[in-house]
Amino acid sequence: QVQLVESGGGLMQAGGSLRLSCAASGSIFSIDDMGWYRQAPGKQRELVATITRRGFTNYGDSVKGRFTISRDNGKNTVYLQMNSLKPEDTAVYYCSADVRARGSWNIATQMWGQGTQVTVSS
Repeated sequence: QVQLVESGGGLMQAGGSLRLSCAASGSIFSIDDMGWYRQAPGKQRELVATITRRGFTNYGDSVKGRFTISRDNGKNTVYLQMNSLKPEDTAVYYCSADVRARGSWNIATQMWGQGTQVTVSS
């Protein structure tokens, strides 16, 4: 069984920075894309950023130039550095990973973390 565990959320003033981490553990053969998504109250879940195993990145328009995604393949961990935070960044942030489990390495399954709250005050 594979688990994704996020950490690093919290309360921050506008203009500040936070760093989120998400570690995958369990019976993992490899991980393809990893990413971060967020969901604000009353809104749909939206893309924040994704990163391929080779390090190619993609960002949502609202975070470009402020957020940076990175990963450590050896630790099966993805990070999200969030700078210049705005109140509109307030949301539950979820990490995602396309996991190939041991014993079924030919199938990639998208898995989700439990979410971590980020609140930005004005």
